Amino acid sequence: MRRNRLPAPLVAGLVLAALILVVAVVAPMLWQGRADALTADIRQGPSGAHWLGTDALGRDVFWRTVVATRLTVEMATAATAIAAVLGTLLGAGIAAAGTAVRAVGDRVIDLLLSFPPIIIALTFTAILSPGRASVVGALGLAFCPQFARLTNRLALSVNQRDYVAVARLLGVGRVRALTRHVVPNIAAPLLVLVSVGFATSVLTVSGLSFLGLSVQPPAYDWGSLLASGLRNIYDNPGEALGPALAILVTGLAAGLVGDGLVRHLDPRGAPPPRRTAPAPAPPRRAPAGRAPSGGAGPERAAAASVQGLSVRRPDGRELIHEVSLTVGAGEIVGIVGESGSGKSLTALALARLLPRELDWSAERLDVGGIDLADPAKAPPARLATEVGIVFQDPSSSFNPALRIGTQLTEVLRAHTKTSRRQADALAVARLTETRVSSPELRMRQYPHELSGGMRQRAMIAAAIMHEPKLIIADEPTTALDVTVQADVLRLLKQINLAHGTAILLISHDIGVVSALCDRVCVMYAGRVVEEVSVEDLRRRDVRHPYTRALLAASPDAATDLDGARLVPLPGRAPSAEARGAGCAFAPRCPLATPVCAEVVPALVAEPSGNAVACHAETPTPEVRT
Repeated sequence: MRRNRLPAPLVAGLVLAALILVVAVVAPMLWQGRADALTADIRQGPSGAHWLGTDALGRDVFWRTVVATRLTVEMATAATAIAAVLGTLLGAGIAAAGTAVRAVGDRVIDLLLSFPPIIIALTFTAILSPGRASVVGALGLAFCPQFARLTNRLALSVNQRDYVAVARLLGVGRVRALTRHVVPNIAAPLLVLVSVGFATSVLTVSGLSFLGLSVQPPAYDWGSLLASGLRNIYDNPGEALGPALAILVTGLAAGLVGDGLVRHLDPRGAPPPRRTAPAPAPPRRAPAGRAPSGGAGPERAAAASVQGLSVRRPDGRELIHEVSLTVGAGEIVGIVGESGSGKSLTALALARLLPRELDWSAERLDVGGIDLADPAKAPPARLATEVGIVFQDPSSSFNPALRIGTQLTEVLRAHTKTSRRQADALAVARLTETRVSSPELRMRQYPHELSGGMRQRAMIAAAIMHEPKLIIADEPTTALDVTVQADVLRLLKQINLAHGTAILLISHDIGVVSALCDRVCVMYAGRVVEEVSVEDLRRRDVRHPYTRALLAASPDAATDLDGARLVPLPGRAPSAEARGAGCAFAPRCPLATPVCAEVVPALVAEPSGNAVACHAETPTPEVRT
C-alpha cells in the first residue's frame, strides 16, 4: 500500500525554511539590542562571548547576522512575488491572446530575456536611487520575463492537449479553462522557478547591498554585513563567514522546498483515496432504434451535414477545399486517407474546435440540428451535449491533474441540472457499459493510473455520457496493441447498435473503416475524392486510383491466401504549398492525362449511390451537390 509521506527533500526544506522564518520574525524583537550594542572588543575573532567575533565598532557579528535575516528575507520574498505574479499573468495572457498578440508578446519577452537580470536591476536602481523599495521593484521587473517565458511556453503546450479542446467544446471560457485546465498542469515547473527565483533574489539582494546600492545605513542585511566582513577578513574571517553561510542555507532551503513540492503535488505521486460505497446506478434508458444501414437518404435524418466546407491558413492557403459529407442518424461513416489529407480538420470543424488561427467557411455546417455557421444558433451547452469526441491519444485525452470521475461528469454538471450523485452514478454505469473494470475505483483514480486501453474505454464512456447524436472518433485505435484495437472497435460498434448513435470514424487504415463503417469517404490533399459503400469497398469495387492504391497497400485475408505482395503507394501527398491547379493526385496516378494537371475533377454521383472525382473514371455524369 502506498503511504502518504512527504518527500524527504520537502521535509528537509520545510524544516530549514521554518527555522529561517522563525528567526526572521523573532530575531529583531529579541536580539536587536544585542546586535546594535557597542563594546570595547573591536575586531575580535570568534570566542565564547562572540561566536563569530566582532566588527570594527565592537558589535557582535552573530547577532547582527541573525537580526539581518528579516530584512533580507522580506526583500527577497517581495521581489520574487512581484516577478512571479506579473510574469505569470503576462505569460498566460499572451498565450490566451490571438496570433498577432502572441507574436508581438514573444518578441518582447525575448528582448527582455536578452539582458541579464542584474543589469536591469542595476539600471533601475541607478535611475530610482539606491534603497530597499527601488531594489525590490527592480528585481521584480528583472526576473519577470523568466516567469513570463516559462508560463507562456507551458500554457501554449497545454492548450494543444485534447482535454483543453474538450473544455472548449463544453463552452468553458478562456479564464476558467486557464485556471482549471492549464494552471494546474504547469504549477510544478512554476514552483521550481519560484524556489529558484527566491534563492536568486536572496543572492542578488545581498549582492546589490554588497555594492552599496540597496540597504543604506543604519539598516543592514546580509549583503552589507558581507561587505563589511570582507574588508576585515584578515582580522576576523568569521565576520564574512556568518552572512555567507546564511545566504547559502537560505538558498538551499528554497531549492529543497521547490523540489519537494513538485514531487508531492504531482498527481502521479498522490495516494489513492479511500474506497466508498458506489452510488446506485440510475435506470438505463431504452436504446434508440437503429436506422437501416446505407447512405443518408430521405428516410434517415442527418446527424451531421457539411456542404462546401473550406479551411484556410492565415496566408490564404487552403487546407480543405469544399468538402461535403452527410452522416445519417445511426450511421457509421468513415473518413480515410494519408496523413495531411484533411481528415482531422474536417472532424474538428464539425465540433467547432478548429485552431483560432484557421479561417473556415461553409455553405452548411449542421450537427444534430445545430447550425454551426451561426454562433447565435450554436450555444456551447447544446453543442456539448449533441457531440461526443474520442481522440486518438488516450494519454492526452484526460487532464492529468483531475480525477477520471470529475472529467466524466463535467458535461452533465456544467450544462444540465444533474446532481453530483446522479452524475457519478451515470458515470459508473457508462464505465461498466464500456467494460472498464472496477468502475467505482476508476472514478477516483487519475488518468496515469489506467492503462492505455482502459483510458480509451474511459474516453468512450465520457463521449456517451450525455447520449449525443454524433460521436467523432479521431484515430481511436492509435498507439494501442492489436487486441485492444479490436476491442475498442467492437465497443464502438456496440454503442452504435445499442444507442443508435451516429459515428464519424477518422482513420488512415482502410481496413479498419471497411470493418466498421456503413459508408467511406476517401480524402486526399484536402478534398473528398471518392465516396463508396462498405460492401463495394470490401469487394474492392472502387473507381478512384487513389482508393485502389490504398487497398493495394493494405493487407487482408485474401492477400495472405493468394500470396500476393503488397504494393506500396509511390511518392508523398503534397503539402498545401505544393498543390497545383489540377488534380493533386496526378503526379502519383498511373491514369493521369494532360487534363488532370490543369483541371480539378469534380465529385460526381453514380447510379449506385457512390461518388468519385476522377477525369479518367467519370466521362459526363451528374455533378453531386
